[in-house]
Amino acid sequence: MILYLDTSDLVKLYVAEDGSEKVKNFVSTATVVSTSKVAYAEARAAFARKQKDDGFPLRILRKIVADFNRDWENYFVIEITDGLVQLAGNIAEKYLLRGGDSIHLASAVNLKNKIRSDVYFSSNDTKLNNAAEKEGICLRNS
Repeated sequence: MILYLDTSDLVKLYVAEDGSEKVKNFVSTATVVSTSKVAYAEARAAFARKQKDDGFPLRILRKIVADFNRDWENYFVIEITDGLVQLAGNIAEKYLLRGGDSIHLASAVNLKNKIRSDVYFSSNDTKLNNAAEKEGICLRNS
């Protein structure tokens, strides 16, 4: 199974949140885990916000980032190209999605089209999941 994680679910692998165990189970059954290159910056921003908001020690943040950096090398990362950005723009307009969400969905659609096989999409965003289903992407909801 090829699993595409949006940033919200990618973060659940490193920080305990509602749905973290479910996402970890999805990942454990996947043969390939994919995400967009934009997820790197989004995840790092989320980790920093969580450290500030939750008040956990900076050493914990450094461990989270180190684990994330190590794992990043194993993800199938979708590059941001002009074509992908244009597809994301069309998807954003069609489903009234935010820019980052449209990049994630465009990345999953692009991957599905290139490999000509099912891609399972994991996000906790209902609007994004509904758009993914309409684009023919299988869901794995966190």
